[in-house]
Parts: sequence; C-alpha cells; structure tokens
Amino acid sequence: MSNTPMAASPLTRAVLEIDEYVSGLGWDRPARLFALVDTARLRAEQPSLADRLGLGGAQEADALTPIEQDEIPTDKPLDEFLGTIAWPEAVTGCALTVERLMLPPSAEAEVPDDLDEAALDKWVSEHPERQEVRMTVAVLRDGSRESALRLREKDSPTEVLTGSDLVPGLADALAATFEE
Repeated sequence: MSNTPMAASPLTRAVLEIDEYVSGLGWDRPARLFALVDTARLRAEQPSLADRLGLGGAQEADALTPIEQDEIPTDKPLDEFLGTIAWPEAVTGCALTVERLMLPPSAEAEVPDDLDEAALDKWVSEHPERQEVRMTVAVLRDGSRESALRLREKDSPTEVLTGSDLVPGLADALAATFEE
C-alpha cells in the first residue's frame, strides 16, 4: 500500500491497494476477482491465515483485506459469471479488476447503426481515439462503492482516478452478488 493515501476510507484504500497490485502484473491480463474481508475479524477468527498474509496488529480497526479469488473463466461473459457468485457471510465486500477499451463521449455519435457485438468491438478497437483502461470496482454489503481507473497511456500511481460512481453498471453487477 505504498501509494495508498492514509486519509482515504478503508474501501478506497482497498481499491487502491488492488489497483497497485494488479498494475504490478502489467497490462493485457484477464479480469481478477477479490473478496474483501474485515481485517480485524480475519485476525481474530483465522490468525494463522492473517499471519501468512502479513496482517500484523498495525492496521486500523476498520481496514479491509483483499483476497484474490480463483481465476475468472474466460469462456463465459463476465455478467453471466458474476450472476453465479454467492459470498459467505464473512465476506464484507468484493472487487473486480478488468481491462477495457474506452471511447470519449464525442465518439458516441460516430458509432455505426446496427452493429452486432463483435462488429462493435472491432470498430471500437480500431477507433483512433480509443483508450485502454483498467477499472477496479469494489462494493460492500452495506452498499458502499468505490472505483479506480487507470489509463494505459498514463500508467502511473499518481494518475489513478478514484470515485464512487465511475463505473456504475459494474458496481451494480458486483452488488448483485450479495443479494439473496
């Protein structure tokens, strides 16, 4: 968490910690899913796991610990995969990192009509104004949300945009994993 601001909320710190971890792995990576657990509870209920994760007593009481989950299947659309997830009660929240191509709002008027999904993907990938972006989106059971966006062309810890509603559709999909 070397680049994580200490004044940030626990959820923001967790999102930035995940963003920093994933950025260290480089670009062109598959989506990654993380469970977010209450650090104090993890230390109390599973001290040996907390020790293996390096969670000494120095973290503040409301800290969240991200725990990476198994690899996300690539043969299923992400929204369908997220619809299959159910978290145990011990999981306070979850986070997902995913890389996508993004266009500026001005390009929306240029999108040709009647493109199927494959043709639209191709059109976006060839657009001269496209930007590669890595999104890290997290939600908590209580409805809190946070996101971090990193552009590939400005890949620096000081160039990460954060906000609670930057990727609302993905946040909604993650929040649905906590619904019964």
